[in-house]
Amino acid sequence: MVDASSTKTNRLIHEKSPYLLQHAHNPVDWYPWGDAAFEKARREDKPILVSIGYSTCHWCHVMEHESFEKEDVAQLMNEHLVCIKVDREERPDVDKIYMTAVSALTGQGGWPLNAFLTSDLKPFYGGTYFPPDARWGHPAWKDVVRHIGLAWKVPDERQKMVDAAANITASLQKYIASSSSPQKLDVAWLDQGAEALAEGYDAERGGFGPAPKFPMPVYHHFLMRYWARTKKQRFLDMSLETLRMMAQGGIYDHLGGGFSRYSTDANWHVPHFEKMLYDNAQLAVNYVEAYQISKDPLFQRVARETLDYVARDLTSPDGGFYSAEDADSFPTKEAKEKKEGAFYVWEKREIVTLLGTSLGERFAARYGVREGGNAANDPHSEFTGKNILFDALPSEEVDADLDKAKKILFDARSKRPRPHLDDKIISAWNGLMLSAFAKGYQVFAEPAYLKKAQDAALFLHKHLYDGQKKILYRRWREGHRQALGIADDYAFVVQGLLDLYESDFNPEWISFAAELNSVMLERFYDTHKGGFFMTAVDQDANLLLRFKEDQDNVEPSASSIAVLNLLRLAQFENTDTHKNKAVRTLEAFGTTLSQSPRAMPAMLSALDYSETPPRQVVLAGDPAQEDFQKLLKVVHERFLPVKVLVHSSLLVFAGMKPIRGNPTAYVCEHFVCKEPTTDPAVLAQQLKP
Repeated sequence: MVDASSTKTNRLIHEKSPYLLQHAHNPVDWYPWGDAAFEKARREDKPILVSIGYSTCHWCHVMEHESFEKEDVAQLMNEHLVCIKVDREERPDVDKIYMTAVSALTGQGGWPLNAFLTSDLKPFYGGTYFPPDARWGHPAWKDVVRHIGLAWKVPDERQKMVDAAANITASLQKYIASSSSPQKLDVAWLDQGAEALAEGYDAERGGFGPAPKFPMPVYHHFLMRYWARTKKQRFLDMSLETLRMMAQGGIYDHLGGGFSRYSTDANWHVPHFEKMLYDNAQLAVNYVEAYQISKDPLFQRVARETLDYVARDLTSPDGGFYSAEDADSFPTKEAKEKKEGAFYVWEKREIVTLLGTSLGERFAARYGVREGGNAANDPHSEFTGKNILFDALPSEEVDADLDKAKKILFDARSKRPRPHLDDKIISAWNGLMLSAFAKGYQVFAEPAYLKKAQDAALFLHKHLYDGQKKILYRRWREGHRQALGIADDYAFVVQGLLDLYESDFNPEWISFAAELNSVMLERFYDTHKGGFFMTAVDQDANLLLRFKEDQDNVEPSASSIAVLNLLRLAQFENTDTHKNKAVRTLEAFGTTLSQSPRAMPAMLSALDYSETPPRQVVLAGDPAQEDFQKLLKVVHERFLPVKVLVHSSLLVFAGMKPIRGNPTAYVCEHFVCKEPTTDPAVLAQQLKP
């Protein structure tokens, strides 16, 4: 990247996005997404380049260094194009449109994403990373820019581009129409989805599919719930074994906790070292739930270490959670170039020097450290002579010496140059992390986790929600909020607030969740077909199309989480309003669920919830009392995916009182309750499936 101290800047210098600011010193005349750029394209009669990425994207950095920093390349781009930079994490709505178009054109997607548009924002060509010189089957970036710029000036060639743009846009419109083809619900889709995941399961190394392997938390979320419904052990085993293999592999940070983005190999050993908040939030929940089910101490340790990593390294002083840490960092303070994973990898001699020969050799044996390095998969020769720690001799037995060794190495690593921190705060990802800390508190009874969840909820309400306008913003950074929230932001924050309520029974969280949910229904819900559009009805007049996300990928879709939220909120009211909208949304994605169930595992989880008799667990009494906490512990230590936990102080449950002044539990289905009890053992029996 260009030295930020350079005096030459472009319009991006006025932005707050870390990604846009990384390009603010490029000689390219970058514009942010907005009317100024679109007007310039019309006025100067030029095609538009929309270049999309994010601040911790490795190949985005590479393309910037190879092309966007170069004066001759910038001159070509400025001459022929109007160039727009977009942070995909701030504007996933823009990214979704052009990623879908480029993926359809080329058969693949990824970042950086480079899409060429007409002045009315219709895409006619695009790709991902383009090298400076033709190689790997990719044309040179300068040749692409020059060809498009010159062809635009030739009437016949321009007409071909305009026609291509019209055809691509029509295809996108057709795709959107066909993806919302309602079907009546069928619980058989749950079986089909589980079997589809089983077909791709790697029985030897865990995971679903070949390398590169992504953690895919949504798969585990569904498989655990499918097991709870059917008691088919092999589906639970697939999830738990994958979680074990991931925790033992190099994708997991054995010194500091937390997971990297994905594994480049099939063994979970050599990761892409970028750490994302949304991955770690969802994986923390996976490991918490895996512990609830299995009581395996490995899962508790990994869940706690992951939560502790976020608390330590990704939490702002105000309580919000930062977005990510980069994969690349400087190997030493004197180094001029960053390298992938430099912060995390080790030479054996470093370890032995820090730990001494005896403990160093023991540590090396446990964590797979070799004299010449251990990265079997190293396509770019980044890890020559280096070691990526993995658990070569897994054991959950307490070993004080190895714990001491890990702390020594962690402290030594902390003195290295850290990877770049993307310190923007995204509402949706904070909602996911809010859920993780809330669930961590519920199961591990760790007060610090509850405090983190409460602080995050207060941060969201104070800094990212406009209560007068009833608007949730997507991003906050350096005291500035920007970009209207998309459906993900509303859905994930509502989910987090509901999870937080089940932790501390503060009715303010339910009120905030209900308000956000109401806004989401008003501004995002498709009243004709069901489901939730990614963008609000009045969000951005410049957007070419309004999509409904029809895949649960590294993040679940907004519609999937919205269904779960509606079904949970329905249990706070004795009406079918929320339930009906949830069912309509499920039906709206019926084609996907019936034909490609693996594409929407979180929606399958929502289907499971909708087809299971709803259960309310109501606790009456003073939460501060020891007997109340004993009843609460019975609920929280069990994996009960289809339930809501409430306190009788809520108006709808106000008739449920403590028995003779003692904390009391009421277990109800369809608002019909079993015999109330003050005995934790009786409650445990009532909660059995």
